[in-house]
Amino acid sequence: MVRLAVKRLVFGALILWAVSVVVFLATAALPGDTAQAILGREATPERLAALRLELHLDDPLVSQYFSWLGGLLTFDPGRSLVNGLPVAEFVGPRIVNSLVLMLTAAVVSTPLAMFLGTWSAVRRDRAADHVTAVVTLVLAALPEFVVGITLVIVFATGPLRLLPAVYVGTGQVTFVDLVLPALTLVLAVGPYIVRMMRATMIEVLESEYVQQARLKGLPERTVLLRHAVPNAVGPVAQVVALQLAWLAGGVVVVEFLFRYPGIGYALVDAVNNRDLPVVQALALLIAALYIVVNLLADLVSLVANPRVRTAIR
Repeated sequence: MVRLAVKRLVFGALILWAVSVVVFLATAALPGDTAQAILGREATPERLAALRLELHLDDPLVSQYFSWLGGLLTFDPGRSLVNGLPVAEFVGPRIVNSLVLMLTAAVVSTPLAMFLGTWSAVRRDRAADHVTAVVTLVLAALPEFVVGITLVIVFATGPLRLLPAVYVGTGQVTFVDLVLPALTLVLAVGPYIVRMMRATMIEVLESEYVQQARLKGLPERTVLLRHAVPNAVGPVAQVVALQLAWLAGGVVVVEFLFRYPGIGYALVDAVNNRDLPVVQALALLIAALYIVVNLLADLVSLVANPRVRTAIR
């Protein structure tokens, strides 16, 4: 496990470096003049030239990239071009809000989806199994913004009016503000886990060691909890990891839909305002989250599935 973790960390660092190059070149290739976008159309040529000099916009791209990369390595990604605040100070509270949202969705969706997948596999080919299959297939086919808009219509703008349609506060996010965005993410990632858990559990329940446990006279509950579920968790861990990693990118659409003050909404706002330091920092942060989640998934898969550890050795 240590060897695998070190290898994945090295590959993760290389991928993150490649992502940093792509992000920097993509933001540098954006149409328009950054200085003009910041100062407006009424800016004089002298002010534009002074701002370009201050921001090093006339330096070669290679020099700009290594200057930006050096700032990242020293945890100084620069200052926002819109409000003048340090990027770390501006993004910090939004990172916390997004982590709360993603952790809430992960904590709710993962055990619930695994339970539903197991329950559906145990009731294979029954009415409950068919209903679960149809519902999860429909939810998996719907984009997250469609799910979010449907939830807004049902719980915010319809006759119920139980929850706010969008975040309108200026302070700390409350539980009420968190419900609809988190529920949208749960319904977006949960169906894939349910379907994978069902398929894996069916395969495990038909295996020889499970049949042997039943022949020994063990209660069905013991067979499921002690023999079937632990062996089904390993393969499902990869799917869970991919879905949780998707949260890092999918949260952008959900946060923008509900105006939730996280990294997704901040990223869209920074793109609209051409706030390049914020865009670069947030894009790289999302990539880093994706890499870390996948690394954790590999380690969980090794712990949960002895056959994978044996194959690696």
